[in-house]
Amino acid sequence: MKYILTLLCTLLLFIQTKSQEKKAYNLFDASGKQISYQEMMKTLKTQDVVFIGEIHNCPIAHWLEYEIIKDLYRKHGDKLTIGAEMLEADNQLILNEYLDGLISSDRFEEEARLWPNYTTDYANVIGLGREHHLPVIATNVPRRYANMVKNGGFEALEKLSPEALQYIAPLPIEYTPDEEASAMFGLMLMTSAKKTNPENIAKAQAIKDATMGWLISKNLRSKFVHLNGNYHSDFKKGIITYLNLYRPGLKIANICSVRQDEIDKLGEENQGRADFYICVPTDMTMTY
Repeated sequence: MKYILTLLCTLLLFIQTKSQEKKAYNLFDASGKQISYQEMMKTLKTQDVVFIGEIHNCPIAHWLEYEIIKDLYRKHGDKLTIGAEMLEADNQLILNEYLDGLISSDRFEEEARLWPNYTTDYANVIGLGREHHLPVIATNVPRRYANMVKNGGFEALEKLSPEALQYIAPLPIEYTPDEEASAMFGLMLMTSAKKTNPENIAKAQAIKDATMGWLISKNLRSKFVHLNGNYHSDFKKGIITYLNLYRPGLKIANICSVRQDEIDKLGEENQGRADFYICVPTDMTMTY
């Protein structure tokens, strides 16, 4: 009897200790079931294109996307291509020169209009491509052209030269007005002094999504992994809508990064957004 009581006390202590553990993240599948990293990778390795949706200032998301890309490389080798929203299409030449070792990292970082968090959050991914001679594609539309659409709609792009248009998805852009997106941008504009049409902001997002989808379709040799903010791949919309238009029939999986107060269960507000979820505590340190 004494032995049984000791065993029960030990078991209760173990359960209590486990419940008090602090976890940096949990992974969930589309049904909200908690899964292991290995279970997620088993599926991701079978896909033609993997979209890793991130919260741009989340260190856990950045670490995991690096690990995912490393494991996709171990599986696919030089068949893998990397793409990123954080790099703009007209900087592909500079990017290629860096990947090929023709220019230094200092010159690349000086001239390529990189995001402020490039060094902490994306340099390791680009470095992985450089180390293993993998193509890295700058998929995003140059920001000046997205700004033109924000101010003047798609019609503004018709004034561009043929040289400029090579950095943009083919015109005209197929676009279906999204009332929910326009409403969201409208709310954002209520706090801004600038007078901008919410519909044009939605169109500016669409030109980014279309261009990213177009450049993925053009550069997809065998397997492709793409980094972007959640908004651009959530609900299999955004980039994925255009990729399916330009290159139908692909096997595509998307990951969504979310922050929750409690991470032992996927919140109802996040369900339906993705095939897999990286769930991080809301009090996790941010990179900026």
